[in-house]
Amino acid sequence: MAALAGGLLWVCTLSAVAQQGLVAEPDAIAPHLLSVPGEAMLIDPPATDASPLPGAPLVPPPVLEPSADEVGLASWYGARFHKRRTASGELFDMKALTAAHPTLPFGSHVCVRSQITGRSVVVRINDRGPHTGNRVIDLSRGAAEVLGMVGLGLKPVELFALEEGDRTCPAP
Repeated sequence: MAALAGGLLWVCTLSAVAQQGLVAEPDAIAPHLLSVPGEAMLIDPPATDASPLPGAPLVPPPVLEPSADEVGLASWYGARFHKRRTASGELFDMKALTAAHPTLPFGSHVCVRSQITGRSVVVRINDRGPHTGNRVIDLSRGAAEVLGMVGLGLKPVELFALEEGDRTCPAP
């Protein structure tokens, strides 16, 4: 009798919820419940291939090589802007390892890796730019010198956004 009353209450609840438009599909309510006439039984969700067997050693996931957050062309700027205010309000120092990026927060650090030489440099974002559509970052002259791109104008690079406190580039 209690099972019948419970089942009736459940049907009434589902009907009221469905009338209010709160449930899009009946299967979305409780896919882990198996309805048996007169009772409901909780069943375990199926195990995935990633579930270790009891007593089996845990195997760490494979280490993936870091992929670039952004790939494109870099340029550099120097003497013409030296000691002028950047978008962050600080004075631009063309010898410092800084850069302009259109969206990264001021003060964040980015690893810039040359796709030609493989050289890398960590720069701090302190300005906005580039202001043309074909570049992903504008580097200070100091950063451009580390990458070996002074005199080249544009150079293909990969950008890796670094976590706060991290100042190392991922291994190539």
